[in-house]
Amino acid sequence: MWPLIAGDGLPPTGAPMGFNVLSGGSFYCDPMGWINDDTIPVTNPNVFIFGKPGRGKSALVKAFMLRMIRFGYRSLVLGDVKDEYEDISRALRVEPYRIGPGLPGRINPLDAGPLAMDWERQDRTETARRAAVIFNRWLALIRGLVGSQQVPFTPTEARVINHVLRDLIGWTNGQTRLTPVTIPMVWKSLDDPSEDLVAACRYESQQDFYDSTRPLRDALGSLCEGELEGLFDAPSTFEPNWRAPIQTLSLNALHSAGNEAAVGIALMCLNSWGQGIREMAEVGDRRIVLRDEAWMQTRLGVEAVKTLDSNLRLSRNDGDIQLVTYHKPSDPLSAGDQGSQAAQIAKDLLHLADVRILMGQDEEVGTELGHLLGLTRMQQDLVTGWAMQDKGRALWMVGDQRFKVQTVLTPVERRLTYTNDAVA
Repeated sequence: MWPLIAGDGLPPTGAPMGFNVLSGGSFYCDPMGWINDDTIPVTNPNVFIFGKPGRGKSALVKAFMLRMIRFGYRSLVLGDVKDEYEDISRALRVEPYRIGPGLPGRINPLDAGPLAMDWERQDRTETARRAAVIFNRWLALIRGLVGSQQVPFTPTEARVINHVLRDLIGWTNGQTRLTPVTIPMVWKSLDDPSEDLVAACRYESQQDFYDSTRPLRDALGSLCEGELEGLFDAPSTFEPNWRAPIQTLSLNALHSAGNEAAVGIALMCLNSWGQGIREMAEVGDRRIVLRDEAWMQTRLGVEAVKTLDSNLRLSRNDGDIQLVTYHKPSDPLSAGDQGSQAAQIAKDLLHLADVRILMGQDEEVGTELGHLLGLTRMQQDLVTGWAMQDKGRALWMVGDQRFKVQTVLTPVERRLTYTNDAVA
C-alpha cells in the first residue's frame, strides 16, 4: 500500500459520477456548488465535454442529468440531433418534441418569452429593461442567421433591424401589449418598407432602401423557404412543461436530410429560443441546458460563434449549468481560417467553461489538446492512451485542478445510454 497518494481535492457534493483513479475515492460533479466554494477555482458553471465518438460523451451527460434530479435540477436539451436523448426522456415519462420537415412542431426563435408576461402591469423602467433584453437577444440571433450565409451585418443593418423589430412588436408606439413577431414578418417589413421606416433609417428613397438592404432581405428570405421552411417561421407550438424533469427538442428529422448547415441554423434558433424562455426563471428553478453537437453551429461562422458565446456568458446570471459537447477541441476553431476573428472568438469560447472533460482521443489530437488547453505531456498521454482503453474514462479539468476519472453507470443507465444499435 502506498500511503502518500493524493487526496480527492473536491468536496463530496453533487452527482456521484464514478471514482478518482489516482485516489480510489468517489468523484462528484457539482458545477454550481463549486462556484460557491472559494477553495475551488471555478467561476462559472459551464461544462465543455470533448471526446471521440464512442468514448461515452452522451452516457456521461445522461448519467449527470439523471443523478442531478435528486438535487432539484431539470434538463433542457436544445436540439437532440441524433435522438440520443429519447430513451432517457421517455424513461422519465416525457415525450420528446420533434421538429423537422413535414412535422407539425414549430418554434419561433423571435418568441418574446416570459419577459412579455404581465407587460401592461409594468412601469416604464421595467418595460425598458425587459425590452432591452429582448431586442439584444433578437439582434444577436438575426446577426447570426444572416452572418451564417456570409452576408455582412454592419451597424447599418443592425439599425434597420432594430427599427423593424421595435415597430412590429409595438414598442415604437407604446403598445400596452406586445405583438408576436416572426422572421417572415421581419422579412416582409424589409421587402415592403413603410415610409416611416425608410425615413427612420435615413434612406433618401424607398429605392435607396431596397438597394441597400437586398442582401439582408435575401438572407432572411432564405430562412422562410427550402429545408427550414415551416420550422422557425411561425408562432411556437411547443409549450414546455417546466415541472417535467426533462424537455427534449429533437432535430433528428432535419439531420437525416443530410444538411449540416440547416441543422446548425436550427441549433442557433433553438439556443436563442431557449435563452429567451430562461430569462425569467424563478429563483431555485435549476436547469441543465445541453447544447449537443455545438460544432454544427460554430462552423457557420463568426456571427454564429458570437451567438453561442453570448448564451454561455449568461449562464451565471441565469443559474443554469450549460453543457456543450464537441468531438475535439479543434471543432470550435473550424468557425474560420487560422488566425481569423471567428477562430479567435471560438478559441476564447474554451475559456468560458471552467470545467472541461476530456474523453478518449486519437494520437493526432494530442498535440492539439496540449496547445489549446495547456496540458502536460503526461495529461495528453492520459487522454490518448488510458482514456481510449475504456468508455467513460476522462481527464477532468476543474479550474486548474486535474482528475483522472472513470465514470460508473448503473445497469439501468447502461441500458438508457446504449447508442450502438445502428452498428451492433
